[in-house]
Amino acid sequence: MIQGGDMECCPGAPCEKRYFPDSLDSSDADDEGELACEDLELNPFDGLPYSSRYYKLLKEREDLPVWKEKYPFMESLLQSQIVIVAGEAKCGKSSQVPQWCAEYCLSTSYQHGSVVCTQVHKQTAVQLALRVADEMDVVLGHEVGYVIPLENCCTSETILRYSTDEILQREMMSIPFLGCYGVIILDDVHERSISTDVLLGLLKDVLLARPELKLVIITSPPLVGKLTSYYGNVPYIEVRNGFPVEVVHLCAAPKDHLLSVIQLIFEIHHTGEKGDIAAFLACEQEIEKVHEIVCQEGSNLNPDLGELIVVPLYPKEKCLLFKPNEDTEKRSQVYQRKVVLTTSSGETLLRGGSVRFVIDVGLERKKVYRPRIRASSLVLQPISRSQADIRKQILGTSSSGKLFRLYSEEFVSRDMKPLKAPELQEANLTSLVLFLKRIDIAGLGHCDFLSRPDYVEKWCADHFLSSSALRTADSIREELLDIVRRIELPYTEPAFGSKENTLNIKKALVAGYFMQIARDVDGSGNYLMLTHKQVAQLHPFSCYRDMKKMPEWVVFHTFSISENNCIQVISEISPELFMQLAPPYYFSNLPPSESKDILQQVINHFSPISTMKKEEKTSKDKICEECPEASAEPRCVIQ
Repeated sequence: MIQGGDMECCPGAPCEKRYFPDSLDSSDADDEGELACEDLELNPFDGLPYSSRYYKLLKEREDLPVWKEKYPFMESLLQSQIVIVAGEAKCGKSSQVPQWCAEYCLSTSYQHGSVVCTQVHKQTAVQLALRVADEMDVVLGHEVGYVIPLENCCTSETILRYSTDEILQREMMSIPFLGCYGVIILDDVHERSISTDVLLGLLKDVLLARPELKLVIITSPPLVGKLTSYYGNVPYIEVRNGFPVEVVHLCAAPKDHLLSVIQLIFEIHHTGEKGDIAAFLACEQEIEKVHEIVCQEGSNLNPDLGELIVVPLYPKEKCLLFKPNEDTEKRSQVYQRKVVLTTSSGETLLRGGSVRFVIDVGLERKKVYRPRIRASSLVLQPISRSQADIRKQILGTSSSGKLFRLYSEEFVSRDMKPLKAPELQEANLTSLVLFLKRIDIAGLGHCDFLSRPDYVEKWCADHFLSSSALRTADSIREELLDIVRRIELPYTEPAFGSKENTLNIKKALVAGYFMQIARDVDGSGNYLMLTHKQVAQLHPFSCYRDMKKMPEWVVFHTFSISENNCIQVISEISPELFMQLAPPYYFSNLPPSESKDILQQVINHFSPISTMKKEEKTSKDKICEECPEASAEPRCVIQ
């Protein structure tokens, strides 16, 4: 050991190996040895000299496509609160960007907190923590760690921690403003998990409350436009891989895509070209079927071609990432080709550059929650174009990669959506609603989602409301409320759903649309418009059509002339309400009709009251004329 040194070793750490080369023994710590130690570069995160493995891994890191963007990223992180990193798959962004953020926090002496990087899959969080701890030359569980459900490999001194997005979301329940973190990294945002979308929304409020907090968003390039419009004009770094990929499309969709996948696997194996195969299937049941068949048929293959090793990879199950062991392959006398079988979201679980062939069926079977029936159903649907591009990018690190798409180019443009559907719009959100209630109690406002949940869209459809119109109305209301606050006018909180509020809304509609009043003249839904005597029916999708008795008087927004004239966007009103708010000149100019007679009766019903008031006023005036002293106001006399 070094005598008189200021640095302390971690408990149980092999200090001699960290300080001295293999040729020196710890007992030979003479002056020359001490000088050698002083010349070694020290790791700023633990104060120990770097090992030889650190420099070996550093060369590998410098070859990653993302490494060229380190300086622009650090500049953006220093000057902006939000930075977006848009990188293709396997460019090194998930391992390098968190290390750069740790260097930033180190430069500020961790006065604002440490770094947390979220992952969608817990397997990815564990493997990235292992990799990054190795690259930073620190001990896993000390300076770098991970937190996943039911497993915590961190301490209070951990500088960089990887966690699932769900864990960080739960952490906000006890620490709403996440004061222990100086940089928050949301990785794989393009996966659009519920927890990631919730964090994107909640962190908008946290960033306003904590100006010193930094947010780094790592995603795929197709989502950059949506994110920049969501957060405003924020800087983003784009990283691309340089190798071209050969893409082969089928002319038409196969009758049995599983059979096509199996045949293609064996055809690739028979060519003798080196490289592992990754097949993206529609569901986990297909993984099991292909796994069984390939294992059975693989045992009958010519041993000179090599051995087929089938690796099932279930993204939602507790399984390890696919990471080929190159040392085992070198020692083995027989060539081993691995066939990785996975489904959607399995792209992030493929690590290493051994995959040379990708087979993509272009379909996924997933559970979609139906709010109307309150149940989930399995749906087989095409993947998105962004998912297809990510599967192509897996081969971007290889100069000889081949992608076999078991669908046509027309299928891509016709049936595939541009982006992956958010999980918010396809899942049961009961637990999310309870979480948001808890967060609201903790002091945060409402969550501004990147994409609105679908239980919103369905609710609007079920109640015959326009979700876009409601969002516009909400924006207008916020703008008007801001004006009222700015000029310091009094205002009260809205009483949505109360009878008084509903009546006030109807009054506003009638006062503005008094010329668009119609009446059901025969009780069967034939509405006669008071202004020009056109007859129309309610729109077929109107909620009033499902009622046992349709309203007699309505105010409508639009009237369309077609084979069946119809009025749309209507509200039930009463003739009394109409006569209170409609201008007198409008009523006097209405053409004669039964409806006008009914309104006249309403006027006559109100007229005795007004006549009595006029008589009372006349009698008071007579009294005033006869006895002026009685009506005179008392005056103050100055004495």
